[in-house]
Amino acid sequence: MVTKQLRDLPENADLRRADSLAREIFSDVANKWALLIIEALGERTLRFSELRDEVEGVSHKMLTQNLRMLERNGLVHRKVHPTVPPKVEYTLTEPGRALRATVDAICGWTHQYLGHIEAARGRFGT
Repeated sequence: MVTKQLRDLPENADLRRADSLAREIFSDVANKWALLIIEALGERTLRFSELRDEVEGVSHKMLTQNLRMLERNGLVHRKVHPTVPPKVEYTLTEPGRALRATVDAICGWTHQYLGHIEAARGRFGT
């Protein structure tokens, strides 16, 4: 993996180091479910069931795990309303919204090169 080497960064910020915090964070957020959750939330606040409906194919377990991870990393805010049954809502935090800009760019790249990638896969019979 090639990363920009910035001077005076602490070791925990070096993505090339397997034991760095930066690598752990990168690994957490660079998975399809996390990216799709971030994209689905956008500027909205959604309940768990609404998120599950938005992110087609995600299981209850994977949605729960990824929301917990995103919350642990400070990218998603979880608000529990004291009702019966409890009403739980999820919203992107400021860092989560900043990451969403990158997710949007990845989505744009996917749309831009979809035809190219489809053609390349066709040459491999997939």
